[in-house]
Amino acid sequence: MVDISIDADSVVFSVEGLDKLWALRSRLEIPLAHITDVEANADQVGRWWHGLKLVGTDVPGLFAAGTFYYHGELVFWDVHDPAKTIIVSLVHERYKKLIMEVADPLVVVDRLRGVIGGQRG
Repeated sequence: MVDISIDADSVVFSVEGLDKLWALRSRLEIPLAHITDVEANADQVGRWWHGLKLVGTDVPGLFAAGTFYYHGELVFWDVHDPAKTIIVSLVHERYKKLIMEVADPLVVVDRLRGVIGGQRG
């Protein structure tokens, strides 16, 4: 699972617990201006093939954590439960998408959309 905190101009995604070990990452810091969209779509996450694992862990049917190469793009995964997952779309970053489990996806999506909308307006 990932905890999210918002600074003045960036979002910090902190990987929690043993997921740090499985993903081989403990945090990602992304400028708000580089986040283009955020959504909660469990059906899409559940259908996605994770891609070619580059660094991390993939146990089909249980969880995926780490860096994957998917359709020509790097994607960061940290998911155990697709129903609690958000998809963060990025530009000008190493990763094209962050697909991460959070405690309350709808609250996180609303919160992030509010701050990225404020950056554009």
